[in-house]
Amino acid sequence: MAYHADSSDLEKKEVLTWDRFGSATRELAQTIVDSDFEPEIIIAVARGGLVPAGALSYAMGVKLADTMNVEFYTDVEETLPDPVLLAPMLDMSEISDKKLLVVDDVADSGRTLALVLEILKKAGAGDVRSAVLYAKSRSVVDPDYIWNRTDDWIVFPWSAEKPVERS
Repeated sequence: MAYHADSSDLEKKEVLTWDRFGSATRELAQTIVDSDFEPEIIIAVARGGLVPAGALSYAMGVKLADTMNVEFYTDVEETLPDPVLLAPMLDMSEISDKKLLVVDDVADSGRTLALVLEILKKAGAGDVRSAVLYAKSRSVVDPDYIWNRTDDWIVFPWSAEKPVERS
């Protein structure tokens, strides 16, 4: 069974360690704070954005956080035809006129991030901005806040090992 980080056959890959992740999220948080953007709610794009969103939430002192569940990648370099929203759904009545920071791990094709941003804007959110650890040149979205740019496959620390199985 393949898993997200099973990229042993790829020549070029970016490996993010837990230590580097800690530094990366602090640096990204500082960039956001220095821009004078003060989000009222952080929205994680699940699953990849869950850990970065939590780290940014603490680093920036933003207590309100929620998620939008989207499935797109099915394996290394393999996707569904289009990103798909999964239940449970975000309560859109709570975001009207709010300043939102949408967080994901990577803007690869950018299609997932584009879908989430479009949905939130159509739902009446106020200022909606995006933050990612990594952005790729092929992304259809240029996130507002980016820690690093790469076109390599990225191995994140939370998906670097196979899922735990019953022993």
